[in-house]
Amino acid sequence: MAQIEIRLPKMGESVTEATITNWLKEVGDTVAMDEPLVEVATDKVDNELPSEAAGVLVQKLFEKDQVAQVGDVIAIISTDGDAAPAAPKAEPAAVAAVAETVSAAQAVVSNGGVTLEKSSGNGKFISPLVRSIAQKEHISMSEIDAISGTGMGGRVTKKDILSYIDTRGTSAAAAAATPAQPTPVVSAPAASNNGAAPVVSGGSSFLSNIKEPVVVANPGDEIMEMDRMRKLIAEHMVMSKHVSPHVTSFVEADVTNIVNWRNKMKKEFEKREGENLTFTPIFMEAIVKAIKDFPMINVSLSGNQIIKRKDINIGMATALPSGNLIVPVIKQADRMNLTGIAKSVNELARNARDNKLKPEDIQGGTYTVTNVGTFGNVMGTPIINQPQVAILALGAIRKMPAVIETPEGDFIGIRHKMFLSHSYDHRVVDGSLGGQFVRRVADYLEQFDINREI
Repeated sequence: MAQIEIRLPKMGESVTEATITNWLKEVGDTVAMDEPLVEVATDKVDNELPSEAAGVLVQKLFEKDQVAQVGDVIAIISTDGDAAPAAPKAEPAAVAAVAETVSAAQAVVSNGGVTLEKSSGNGKFISPLVRSIAQKEHISMSEIDAISGTGMGGRVTKKDILSYIDTRGTSAAAAAATPAQPTPVVSAPAASNNGAAPVVSGGSSFLSNIKEPVVVANPGDEIMEMDRMRKLIAEHMVMSKHVSPHVTSFVEADVTNIVNWRNKMKKEFEKREGENLTFTPIFMEAIVKAIKDFPMINVSLSGNQIIKRKDINIGMATALPSGNLIVPVIKQADRMNLTGIAKSVNELARNARDNKLKPEDIQGGTYTVTNVGTFGNVMGTPIINQPQVAILALGAIRKMPAVIETPEGDFIGIRHKMFLSHSYDHRVVDGSLGGQFVRRVADYLEQFDINREI
């Protein structure tokens, strides 16, 4: 009786675990080779996993909402038709992890009288596996808060909590688990303050003690639970604003030449390439040129070290049908011509809408572009996509009256204009660099050759 173990595959750099979100086959169902078997979700992307064998699904080792580690056996398929399930050949540690994993749908886990919630005191999501380990080892919420997580947004991973358990009781671990200082006192401003900010005691501990307000629903209000992706987005955005002091510079660009050129070329391009020619690849081409001129925009910050990126990988924020947002990445955009960028933009946008992005499609970005103009917005103040240091928002293109200068004199004409909003991390990007960069992007757009061939 031949039985095949289906394991959770490696799904990209730094991805070590995934949540089972939906089984597409039930025990006893016939499964074809490469037929979708199960849907899983990581911190980065949702994926369907195809079956690695043809046969009958005889055992599921993880239930919906449970977390599996890369390499864990998640299912058994019999290639002999109907067959009784055999015991999985998983390592003892993997079997123990399966037994200890609790459903992500559980709101809280009891821990010897201490309640471990889905989110820690500092607002970071705690995975079911981490909560399960904490319960077994009698680790309190304050201890989890003190662990420096290496996961997305500072999340505590299985590796982090196991490392903490190994060093628990040492002086370093004891220091890390020292109870937080009392909540700082915020003195109400006196009448003579003239509206000045309140005086805060407690120093740098103030931010770590900020709690979300408790909101009470009114009669008739509808309460909706955030889906998994929205929770991740919220966590990532809060982390970015906490980590990076944001500054935004604005420039208005005249894109009349681009509008006229695209109107002239789009039918020919579609006929020749079988692809739509949108404004996005034209804007990205200008951004790539500006990054080459100002390479210190294409960096990341790690502690006190600035990492200057070799490749220019442009992320493009893309709205999903669900209303959530994802950022697929055009790798090595500096090595592509306009046609190559256009095809990459279209392919990634299609895959995003159809939920067919692969984990590697949303990794490795070094600079991000978001098009708020698609929603009719003229400008925005985008939040940096960590660990990058800058992001550019493209506003709506509008017909505007403008002063046109000619050798014969100035006159008022109708021009196509748009705003560019450039948010950047003021720790490493000063106003001079951030402002010059977005001005250079506008210059490239305004100097676009109306007679250009493609």
